[in-house]
Amino acid sequence: MSSLHAPEPGSARDLRVGDVVRISCPFTEALVTEGARPDGEVALRWPWWSADPDCSWFRWDGSVVVDGGTGPDAEDGGLFRTDPAPRSLATGDTCRVGIPPTLVHVIDVAHYDPPQETGRLPRPARLVVVLPAGRSYDPRLEEQGESFDPDDDIPVVLEPVLRPYAFLEPGDEVADDAGRAWRFDGPWDWCPFDGAGPREPVWPLVLLARRSCADAAEAEAVVAGATRTGSHREEVARWRAVARAEPPVFPGS
Repeated sequence: MSSLHAPEPGSARDLRVGDVVRISCPFTEALVTEGARPDGEVALRWPWWSADPDCSWFRWDGSVVVDGGTGPDAEDGGLFRTDPAPRSLATGDTCRVGIPPTLVHVIDVAHYDPPQETGRLPRPARLVVVLPAGRSYDPRLEEQGESFDPDDDIPVVLEPVLRPYAFLEPGDEVADDAGRAWRFDGPWDWCPFDGAGPREPVWPLVLLARRSCADAAEAEAVVAGATRTGSHREEVARWRAVARAEPPVFPGS
């Protein structure tokens, strides 16, 4: 899984903001390079990355810091867990590290061209930021969630659970039942062409334009069929029930 090519649309790795997925990684043996710290972190050397010989500004020493938290999931720590727990690990020990099946929702997807220089290989061309189910994204906070590169050598398994507005693509232009035109940039990011409120569309929707579409008639039929019943608020409620979180409310929304 080291390819930096773009994922196939609709695949488990074709992630976008709002997606709810189950993430896991098989537990693999690792060497403890620094025993448990008071904050619960431990430094490991795992087999999935290598040093980048062409990175001049940072020389990676091969260690990765894992915040194991204290609970059974990612609520109070990072995604990765150690077995045994970090508090019982000393420098020189061996342990197993991986991600137990964890339900998360995507809060950001960043793309880099050229890929970022981090001191490690492979260089990330895409970073996905997730929060565990049960935690909501707060636009007022600068740093939230945990990021990972879904295209690097770590054998992360991603199982799609729910994608709100799965029948639309970012950049789609639609007309709603109230006669307003919109650009869809994501389930929490609707841009009305008239700039007025309310800032949520009235179903059913009509697809007006899509950036890349092999069969416009089919795409229009899919959108019309998916929004024949229901509403924007019902779509959000469905996501809220699965993610156990609140969708973000941005200034001006």
